[in-house]
Amino acid sequence: MPANQPSAILLMGPTAAGKTDLAIDMAARLPVEIISVDSALVYRGMDIGTGKPSAEQLQRYPHHLVDIRDPVESYSAGQFVRDASELIADIHARQRVPLLVGGTMLYYRALLRGIAEMPTANAQFRALLEQRAAKSGWSHLHAELADLDTIAAARIGRNDSQRIQRALEVIHLTGRTMSAMQAEAKPPLPQVRFVTIGLNPADREVLYGRIAARFHHMMAAGFLDEVRKLHERGDLHAELPSIRAVGYRQLWQHLDGSCSLDEAVAQGILATRHLARRQLVWMRAEPALQWVDSIASDALSQLIGKTADCFG
Repeated sequence: MPANQPSAILLMGPTAAGKTDLAIDMAARLPVEIISVDSALVYRGMDIGTGKPSAEQLQRYPHHLVDIRDPVESYSAGQFVRDASELIADIHARQRVPLLVGGTMLYYRALLRGIAEMPTANAQFRALLEQRAAKSGWSHLHAELADLDTIAAARIGRNDSQRIQRALEVIHLTGRTMSAMQAEAKPPLPQVRFVTIGLNPADREVLYGRIAARFHHMMAAGFLDEVRKLHERGDLHAELPSIRAVGYRQLWQHLDGSCSLDEAVAQGILATRHLARRQLVWMRAEPALQWVDSIASDALSQLIGKTADCFG
């Protein structure tokens, strides 16, 4: 690659791996600007349950693409790619290095490989899938998807209704699999050299412990009250992407009377563990990823060393 090719750092990792703290530590030492790669941090009023940086941190180290949507609105991978592409160009123009940080692997994949042109939603077919799921469960439809599109099914959780529905819908409308169409997509920023870093505690049980501890800490910090405020708005519902976020979904179910608070917390922790596993599956599919134990004493120095050539 040309020596003067502009660079961007992708700092990805599972939830609770310590991405935010390390990104801020890097921002304190290097000429970077942080771009959030998180589908939940885009929403205003969703602070505690998303692990959003504090107001003080955001003031000192601004994060692009944080608090840019109301929870009633949607935000897609396509919108992320457009926004991130513009930001990367602006940051390069300021002679700084973009540092993209977060755990929404679909956004990373779209930025690195591009997004295929997909058909618009079909309400009639989606209603049919909802009816079938009500009878046999989304896990049954996931098994059906696995027979039709093995690659997509491997990346989608067995109960991820939104993504299962979309993958089956694409097949129904086009006669082609989503994974095949995505394979034809072109990288949106071929002129940018991406340095990809994967953060993950070396011990999986340590990560699970951090997930549980962080969830309990969020509860003590007022997570339930945060969800209650959203619940009381009246214009939000359980099927919105914002409310489907891990943790929010489970506490919303409690407020709907579907389960006790203890059950919601336990399910929230379990769902977060499942999310972390899915994130790691996506990360392991990235061939150029450089791994760093995020809780190692020298994690920051490793990051600085692995990204040194991004700074001339």
